[in-house]
Amino acid sequence: MHGWMDMSASFQFTVDELDKDWYVIAPDWRGFGLSDWAPQGYWFPDYVADLSAIINIISPDVEISLVGHSMGGNIAGLYTGVYPEKVQKLILAEGFGMPPRDASEAPNRLKRWLEQKDKNPSLKPYSSLGEVAQRLIKNTPELTEARALFLAEHWSAQQPDGEFKLRADPKHKMTNPILYRSVEASFFWKRIACPTLWLHSDSGWLRRFMKDDYATIDEYRSNYQNLSERTITESSHMMHHVQPKKFAAAIELFIN
Repeated sequence: MHGWMDMSASFQFTVDELDKDWYVIAPDWRGFGLSDWAPQGYWFPDYVADLSAIINIISPDVEISLVGHSMGGNIAGLYTGVYPEKVQKLILAEGFGMPPRDASEAPNRLKRWLEQKDKNPSLKPYSSLGEVAQRLIKNTPELTEARALFLAEHWSAQQPDGEFKLRADPKHKMTNPILYRSVEASFFWKRIACPTLWLHSDSGWLRRFMKDDYATIDEYRSNYQNLSERTITESSHMMHHVQPKKFAAAIELFIN
């Protein structure tokens, strides 16, 4: 399950490195890649509902293993907390919670969303696939030119005027009116019964993302019944882009 502003095709590098012939499903979240766009905006409950619908179709009676990166990991964790009996192994790649937000922020957050929702946000167009690839490399300097070009072909689409636009819905730029409530999320995590693996990069991304709030990270850890952790070295937050061999090996070692 991919992260924010990513798409399912980015897991191709990981799939290519898997030793066993696994049956892999990698969907595009709504509003990303080839999936349809939502009329108003994007909320975690809808993403969880989409994941639930997919699992009910592809594996209604057999436990699955879930791998989620970043936003996809947060969604996978919520789903597993709702249906712990449906997941046999859970792998969260730097997708195990977000910084807690103060409830006092809620009114102004909703106000910002109300003021944004009738506007038409846009994403920058690009003149060529090469320019899209360079944007990806700017975001992730460890990315190779070849992988960046592969991602660019899936991340963007050429328009009738020749420009390339990202496939992501520009509404993802809008303020989310729903505050992330870590206290609520913790009750989902407490219900997860299966072995769970936290995958870290050695880039320091988690430390920066959580604003050096190590107490909160430890609090998040404490909610899992059966948690282990592993670091993907020489990596970045986009570990499946820059270290797919190590990422694939960590997945297989854990779910075998």
